[in-house]
Amino acid sequence: MTEDEKAELKSEILRARGYWSRFHEVLLERSPAFLKAYLAFQSAPSQSGELPQKLCEFVYIAIDISVNHMYERGGRRHMEYALKAGASPEEVLQVILLTTAVAAQQPLAMGMRVLAEELGEAADRSPLPPALSEAIEDYRGLTGAWPEAGDFMARTAPEIAGAYMDYGRAAWEAGPLSRKHKELIALAISAAPTCLFEEGVRRHVRGARAAGATPREIAMVIQLSAALAVHTCTIGVPGFDDVMNGIYVE
Repeated sequence: MTEDEKAELKSEILRARGYWSRFHEVLLERSPAFLKAYLAFQSAPSQSGELPQKLCEFVYIAIDISVNHMYERGGRRHMEYALKAGASPEEVLQVILLTTAVAAQQPLAMGMRVLAEELGEAADRSPLPPALSEAIEDYRGLTGAWPEAGDFMARTAPEIAGAYMDYGRAAWEAGPLSRKHKELIALAISAAPTCLFEEGVRRHVRGARAAGATPREIAMVIQLSAALAVHTCTIGVPGFDDVMNGIYVE
């Protein structure tokens, strides 16, 4: 790649991503072809026109700050970008709260399913109390979903099931995000390479479709989520550069 081509690539990244960092600089010099491919991979969803820019930023906020990743710098950057794209503070805060609740519910959904499978015939299959059944139906009506082993959880530990629903309800109702945007954000959290929670992906694909999301919109959100993998370069490439320059960990 010529120097003029490198300069143009740098300008493209600044236009598309809004910042230039050390890992960009190192890759521009050492592997510009990969850097160009990175730009195409990262930018495709936002440049497709399928998703509003603020929703793209909501997805980035969610997957950056999820407990599965905890990338504070990225979360802060995309909060700033979301506000610049027209998001309200209430929307940004709801993204944070929704991310917290979704990540907390995932181990319960998976763990209770595994526990029920391991118990087999010994698993409690008694009828649920009417009040608890009604609460579950109310929750399902609000969020459109209930975990695969949710009834087992309710029979085995009704207080945990109640807390699960209260947490989800509080996040779901915490702000002005639309049903579709909430489902797409929850989908991104579940599909992120730091999570890969298939039950959640299926649940929120169905929820997003029920809320009016198109297959292309859903595909773009999954692509945004996959883009989280670039943080391997964000951290690894500067470290590589240090080692190549004789700067080692003490």
